[in-house]
Amino acid sequence: MLYREVGQYKTTYEADHAIFPLLQDRVGIIVILALAFLVVPFTASEFVLNSMLIPILIFALAAIGLNLLTGYAGLISLGTGGFMGVGAYGCYKLAIAFPQVNILIPILVSGFFSAAVGVLFGLPSLRIKGFYLAVATLAAQFFLSWCFVRVPWLVNYNVSGAIEVPTRTLFGVPITGPNATAVTRYLVVLAIVVAMTWLASNLVHGRIGRMWMAVRDMDIAAELIGIRLYRTKLLAFAVSSFYAGVAGAMLVFLWLGASEADSFDINASFLVLFMVIIGGLGSLLGSYLGSVLILGLPIVLRTLPSSLGLPVNSATVEHLQFMIVGALIIFFLIVEPNGLARLWQIGKQKLRVWPFPY
Repeated sequence: MLYREVGQYKTTYEADHAIFPLLQDRVGIIVILALAFLVVPFTASEFVLNSMLIPILIFALAAIGLNLLTGYAGLISLGTGGFMGVGAYGCYKLAIAFPQVNILIPILVSGFFSAAVGVLFGLPSLRIKGFYLAVATLAAQFFLSWCFVRVPWLVNYNVSGAIEVPTRTLFGVPITGPNATAVTRYLVVLAIVVAMTWLASNLVHGRIGRMWMAVRDMDIAAELIGIRLYRTKLLAFAVSSFYAGVAGAMLVFLWLGASEADSFDINASFLVLFMVIIGGLGSLLGSYLGSVLILGLPIVLRTLPSSLGLPVNSATVEHLQFMIVGALIIFFLIVEPNGLARLWQIGKQKLRVWPFPY
């Protein structure tokens, strides 16, 4: 009785197509955002912000980008790490070329560089799909990784070959560089991720999202009803790469502070792909759940045995992480292909009928 749709009537078209049609969902989102913006910055430690919350939000945004492409448009990509790198290096070049511009602008504009590269490497999707498209995007990943190492212009000919984040301020408060506090960087990351999640939610619930899902379900039928496949697929690659580029820029400028090409290798692409698989394809919430599980698992494996008095070294933690993640991927692919998002929906359905289990 606490979470029922009965009695919540919709009298307008907008209300019927609302993202959160239930009052309880809207209240829950408001409470979560209030806690994230007003409570967490003043209660969480610097370790929690730097090691957990900031990377979880950044990789959740990258997972949302991949989910838009794979989960909603049905196009496979193994080049997310490379597109994140394009955004990071693009943001670095913009920040150095225009030091007087607010750093948030280069972070967002860098996504357009990544979108352009994504469209370029998404052109094969007009002729191929499935395994062949995965190989094509994998080739894009290797090509971009080679560029990050072999093109010194991307790092302004820095002898270290790394991106070194300069100090930039917002209203006099440092938000990048060594002087930026964890709380400030967390709030900036949270604001960007929330805004882009809201944008992605509106996309998938609107005309563009319906076109993507039509192409995903059956591209030939989608073309017969008037959907232009080449525009729809390239738009999916552009939007997905844009999100990955912004996530890559935030990864360096608002979390790591400095980065090398290894941060955007094939391992980053697989990491984001695992988040999408475990979290749930075609679900924005699943992108967050997958990010929380993948990035929170190493911390749990380090702290839990120590709290129980069991000595565990870093190599053991790494091996356990690989084993658990691999087992979870196999489990969800076989038992629940829709991932953690589906389990969350089942829990909500149980709550709606409680305490009457009929």
